[in-house]
Amino acid sequence: MRRPVLTVLILALTVCLASCGKKQQPIAETQEPISMEELSRIDVSTAPAVTVTPEPALFVEEVKLEQLPPPGPYKPTSKEIQMALKNAGFYAGVVDGKIGPQSKKAITDFQKANNLQADGKVGPKTWMVLGKYLNPAPTKPGENR
Repeated sequence: MRRPVLTVLILALTVCLASCGKKQQPIAETQEPISMEELSRIDVSTAPAVTVTPEPALFVEEVKLEQLPPPGPYKPTSKEIQMALKNAGFYAGVVDGKIGPQSKKAITDFQKANNLQADGKVGPKTWMVLGKYLNPAPTKPGENR
C-alpha cells in the first residue's frame, strides 16, 4: 500500500516542478500585428471616450511669502517703545527711535507706575503691559483720555 502512494506523490511532485520551469512567452510574440487596413475598419463609435489632460504648467507664478517672526518673545523697536510711552502719557519727547536719557526715564517711570521691576529696560514683562498702548483704540470726538 505504501509503494503506490509514494509513486503517486513522486509523480505529482515531478509534474509540478516541470511546469514551474516553463517560460512565459512575451506579449509581443502572442499578439499578431494589425495592418493599416484592419485599423481603418475598426468601429470607433463604440470605443470609450479618451480625455486629454493638459500638461502641467512649466512656469509657476512667483508667490511672495511673509517673513515669519523670530522665535521667542517679541522684541519691540525703539520707535514702538517711544510711541507706546507717548500714548501712555510717560514720554513727551520726539519719537526718533533713539533710546536716550529721556526715554529711559519714561521707561522707569512707567515700570514704577505699573508695579514692574524698574530697571529702565523693556523686557517681555514690561512690553506685555506697555505694548497695549502702541495702538490705542481711537477716542470719540469730545471724549477725554
